[in-house]
Amino acid sequence: MKVDKLGIDLLTHDPVVILKDIDGKRFLPILIGPFEATAIALALEGTNVPRPLSHDLMRSILEELEATLSQVIIHDIKESTFFATLVLDVHGQRREIDARPSDGIALALRVDAPIFVSDKIALEETVVDKNAEVEDEMRFRQFIEELKPSDFSGE
Repeated sequence: MKVDKLGIDLLTHDPVVILKDIDGKRFLPILIGPFEATAIALALEGTNVPRPLSHDLMRSILEELEATLSQVIIHDIKESTFFATLVLDVHGQRREIDARPSDGIALALRVDAPIFVSDKIALEETVVDKNAEVEDEMRFRQFIEELKPSDFSGE
């Protein structure tokens, strides 16, 4: 998934990060804190800050220890709280660290690491983008309308 945008939840007025699948057909809204929203926004905008913020510090620690963030996996939800795992490569060994999705996303943006969601989250928590569905349907209808009998011949 990729970060599509940041916004404000209309009911709670809390910041929300919207992740969108690579195909652009499903999205996953996750409520986050204001500090994490700021950290994500700064990373999305490529804004440099005069002193390192927490996620910049995490990036520096990874670099100093010659470790890399391989991926962030948002894998579970319990009582409306999402859970994520940071997958690190530390000198050829895989290490997994429990994290809040917002922190994982903020760090992933800084080190250009991919963000994944588990099948469970993808099936239960993502929302279908209705605009993408309409576009797919229009493309399919156009494809059907442009079919010719010769398209079915073995020649």
